[in-house]
Amino acid sequence: QLPLVESGGGLVQPGGSLRLSCAASGFYVEHGTIGWFRQAPGKEREAVCCFTWNVYMIECADSVEGRFTISRDIAKNTVFLETTNLKPEDTAIYYCAGTGGPVLDSCMVDSHYYYWGQGTQVTVSS
Repeated sequence: QLPLVESGGGLVQPGGSLRLSCAASGFYVEHGTIGWFRQAPGKEREAVCCFTWNVYMIECADSVEGRFTISRDIAKNTVFLETTNLKPEDTAIYYCAGTGGPVLDSCMVDSHYYYWGQGTQVTVSS
Protein backbone atom coordinates (compact mmCIF):
# COMPACT_ATOMS: atom_id res chain seq x y z
CA GLN A 1 0.00 0.00 0.00
CA LEU A 2 1.43 3.34 -1.04
CA PRO A 3 1.82 5.83 1.80
CA LEU A 4 0.35 8.72 -0.20
CA VAL A 5 -2.00 8.56 -3.17
CA GLU A 6 -3.03 11.67 -5.08
CA SER A 7 -6.11 12.06 -7.23
CA GLY A 8 -8.29 14.78 -8.69
CA GLY A 9 -6.09 16.10 -11.47
CA GLY A 10 -7.34 16.68 -14.98
CA LEU A 11 -7.87 19.17 -17.78
CA VAL A 12 -9.45 22.48 -16.82
CA GLN A 13 -9.97 25.79 -18.58
CA PRO A 14 -8.22 28.95 -17.36
CA GLY A 15 -10.13 30.41 -14.45
CA GLY A 16 -11.40 27.00 -13.40
CA SER A 17 -10.93 25.07 -10.17
CA LEU A 18 -9.79 21.63 -9.10
CA ARG A 19 -9.68 19.84 -5.77
CA LEU A 20 -6.68 17.57 -5.50
CA SER A 21 -6.79 14.82 -2.89
CA CYS A 22 -3.97 13.12 -1.02
CA ALA A 23 -4.98 9.99 0.86
CA ALA A 24 -2.45 8.96 3.49
CA SER A 25 -1.66 5.62 5.11
CA GLY A 26 1.07 4.73 7.57
CA PHE A 27 0.88 8.05 9.38
CA TYR A 28 -1.81 10.40 10.55
CA VAL A 29 -2.25 13.71 8.78
CA GLU A 30 -3.77 15.07 11.98
CA HIS A 31 -0.35 15.15 13.62
CA GLY A 32 1.97 15.50 10.66
CA THR A 33 3.15 17.98 8.09
CA ILE A 34 1.83 17.88 4.53
CA GLY A 35 3.22 19.64 1.51
CA TRP A 36 2.08 19.97 -2.07
CA PHE A 37 4.75 20.33 -4.75
CA ARG A 38 4.59 20.53 -8.52
CA GLN A 39 6.87 19.99 -11.46
CA ALA A 40 6.27 21.35 -14.93
CA PRO A 41 8.04 19.96 -18.01
CA GLY A 42 11.61 21.18 -18.17
CA LYS A 43 11.41 22.86 -14.79
CA GLU A 44 12.54 21.99 -11.30
CA ARG A 45 10.10 20.83 -8.67
CA GLU A 46 8.70 23.70 -6.63
CA ALA A 47 6.73 23.97 -3.42
CA VAL A 48 3.11 25.04 -3.80
CA CYS A 49 1.52 25.00 -0.34
CA CYS A 50 2.11 23.21 2.94
CA PHE A 51 0.50 22.86 6.33
CA THR A 52 2.02 22.20 9.71
CA TRP A 53 -0.67 20.99 12.07
CA ASN A 54 1.06 21.72 15.34
CA VAL A 55 1.12 25.46 14.64
CA TYR A 56 -1.93 25.36 12.35
CA MET A 57 -0.17 27.41 9.70
CA ILE A 58 -0.52 27.26 5.94
CA GLU A 59 2.29 28.50 3.72
CA CYS A 60 1.88 28.99 -0.03
CA ALA A 61 4.15 30.16 -2.80
CA ASP A 62 3.68 33.74 -3.97
CA SER A 63 2.59 32.47 -7.39
CA VAL A 64 -0.49 30.74 -5.92
CA GLU A 65 -1.18 32.91 -2.86
CA GLY A 66 -4.86 33.76 -2.66
CA ARG A 67 -5.78 31.09 -5.23
CA PHE A 68 -4.71 27.82 -3.57
CA THR A 69 -5.18 26.56 -0.06
CA ILE A 70 -5.05 23.32 1.94
CA SER A 71 -7.82 21.57 3.80
CA ARG A 72 -8.13 18.17 5.42
CA ASP A 73 -10.58 15.42 6.37
CA ILE A 74 -9.19 13.80 9.52
CA ALA A 75 -11.72 10.96 9.47
CA LYS A 76 -10.55 9.97 5.99
CA ASN A 77 -6.87 10.76 6.74
CA THR A 78 -6.88 12.84 3.58
CA VAL A 79 -5.53 16.26 2.70
CA PHE A 80 -6.76 18.44 -0.14
CA LEU A 81 -5.21 21.14 -2.29
CA GLU A 82 -8.03 23.51 -3.20
CA THR A 83 -7.16 25.35 -6.39
CA THR A 84 -9.10 28.25 -7.90
CA ASN A 85 -8.61 30.72 -10.75
CA LEU A 86 -6.21 28.31 -12.43
CA LYS A 87 -3.78 29.66 -14.99
CA PRO A 88 -1.92 27.93 -17.83
CA GLU A 89 1.30 28.33 -15.85
CA ASP A 90 -0.20 26.09 -13.15
CA THR A 91 0.08 23.16 -15.54
CA ALA A 92 2.28 20.52 -13.90
CA ILE A 93 2.36 17.20 -12.13
CA TYR A 94 1.29 17.80 -8.56
CA TYR A 95 2.74 15.71 -5.75
CA CYS A 96 1.82 15.52 -2.11
CA ALA A 97 4.45 14.80 0.51
CA GLY A 98 4.15 14.01 4.18
CA THR A 99 5.94 13.43 7.39
CA GLY A 100 4.53 12.09 10.61
CA GLY A 101 5.39 15.05 12.81
CA PRO A 102 6.09 18.78 12.78
CA VAL A 103 9.05 20.40 11.07
CA LEU A 104 11.33 22.92 12.74
CA ASP A 105 11.37 25.51 9.98
CA SER A 106 9.43 26.21 6.80
CA CYS A 107 7.34 23.30 5.57
CA MET A 108 8.02 24.49 2.00
CA VAL A 109 11.40 22.67 2.03
CA ASP A 110 11.13 19.30 0.27
CA SER A 111 13.94 17.69 2.24
CA HIS A 112 11.67 17.61 5.30
CA TYR A 113 9.40 15.00 3.77
CA TYR A 114 9.71 11.25 4.09
CA TYR A 115 6.64 10.11 2.16
CA TRP A 116 5.83 11.08 -1.44
CA GLY A 117 2.93 10.29 -3.72
CA GLN A 118 3.07 9.29 -7.36
CA GLY A 119 1.66 12.57 -8.65
CA THR A 120 -1.45 13.72 -10.49
CA GLN A 121 -1.42 15.72 -13.72
CA VAL A 122 -3.07 19.14 -13.85
CA THR A 123 -3.44 20.75 -17.27
CA VAL A 124 -4.86 24.24 -17.62
CA SER A 125 -5.74 25.02 -21.21
CA SER A 126 -8.54 26.41 -23.31
